[in-house]
Amino acid sequence: MAFWTWKTFVTGGVIAVVIGVAALSPVERAPAQAASSGKPVVIELFTSQSCYSCPAAEAYLGELIEAKDDVIALEWHVDYWDRLVHGGSAWKDVFSDAAFTERQRIYATQLKGRGYSYTPQMVIDGKREAVGSNRGDVSAAIRDLAGEVRLAVSAQTRPDGMIDITVDGPAEDTVAAIWIVTYLKSHVTEVAGGENKGKTLANNYIVRRMDRVGDWTGTRVAISAAVTLEAGHGCVVLVQTDAQGPVLGAARCADKDTTRS
Repeated sequence: MAFWTWKTFVTGGVIAVVIGVAALSPVERAPAQAASSGKPVVIELFTSQSCYSCPAAEAYLGELIEAKDDVIALEWHVDYWDRLVHGGSAWKDVFSDAAFTERQRIYATQLKGRGYSYTPQMVIDGKREAVGSNRGDVSAAIRDLAGEVRLAVSAQTRPDGMIDITVDGPAEDTVAAIWIVTYLKSHVTEVAGGENKGKTLANNYIVRRMDRVGDWTGTRVAISAAVTLEAGHGCVVLVQTDAQGPVLGAARCADKDTTRS
């Protein structure tokens, strides 16, 4: 198995893209594992339907979602693969968004690691990154971070569509944003172009939008926020330090029945 890297350089006013391939060790085939914890670890997968190496990471994310209650998983579909032509055709990921590409770029500037964006990439709790299909590295990061002190976050959905959110934990001189992240729980896509042409891809917990609904400033906070969920959608609450630093806590919201198309 290999993964693709995407590097962008600006020289003489021209943007050049370099894509490389690197081999992965056999540990990527290890079973899905996560440490037991009362407060979930957040895993963000940056992926694309046009990336040949991404389906393995997407499948692994699906395993983590099914097997582990102490993991909150999200797929962010980047847009830089949309412009690449393979075999005479390109494929625009139906879930790609430039804002998601920007989120990955910010992580690349802040996390220790490769220092550039690539797919498939998993970011764990906003603190560690790993190749998304490398199960050994991802599992190790989950185990390492699961024992860290994190905020207690709850999200209770009311019949009127409002969500009551509470964030509590040790007093700190920290400012963090409270986000509601809305996702499509699952979707199957027939890909008609690009590197995955002819394949049927299954994606899970696909991020559709992210809304800042409040702030945590070091002491307990309770807020209410409105959220509209279509069929097959759900949401999570993330508490993340400003400037997209570490994820301090998270909780699941309710979701609606899954759709397949």
